[in-house]
Amino acid sequence: MAKKRSKRRRTSSRKQEYPGWIWMLFGLALGLSVAFAIYVRDTQPAPPQANARQPASLESAIDDNGEAAVVKEPAQEPAEEPQESRFTFYDMLPNFEVVIPEQETDVTAEVEPRPVVMPGLYILQAGSFTRYEDADRRRAELALQGIESTIQRVTIDDKTYHRVRIGPTDDLDELNLLRSRLRAAKIDAIRIRLGE
Repeated sequence: MAKKRSKRRRTSSRKQEYPGWIWMLFGLALGLSVAFAIYVRDTQPAPPQANARQPASLESAIDDNGEAAVVKEPAQEPAEEPQESRFTFYDMLPNFEVVIPEQETDVTAEVEPRPVVMPGLYILQAGSFTRYEDADRRRAELALQGIESTIQRVTIDDKTYHRVRIGPTDDLDELNLLRSRLRAAKIDAIRIRLGE
């Protein structure tokens, strides 16, 4: 008799326990129902405002009996004082005036740049390109002119640039000669001085 009681206790304790996957499904169903309730509440249109007025004809309107009735314009409420804005540039901007000259200024490119006379270490940059192929093409143009150059890859603000650079050189005569050869080949170059 003692064995039967112990078996009953074991089987009854097993029936009360639920497997983990049932608890998982219960929690998932509960979470989804809460999320659905929030979604439904947020997608419902907002109730109309109580202060919203329907536009009425100022001349006349037809009442329930079909007769024309005169509609008086509602009394205007005194204008509210404007609220102080958080931004002051709305007030400041109209006060600024930009004077545009009637004639455009004449800007001409320097025909013959002055030679470099300040000693130092210089690099000439013959272009900066987003595509490597364009930088390599410029490097080939320079090679046809007999100018040795390198391509430097730099990343600025998550953009990659390929700079075509000549030098460095500290010989001012060589630098001025390179600049004149680049001008003759119609290649724009930027002179960069390194250090002091």
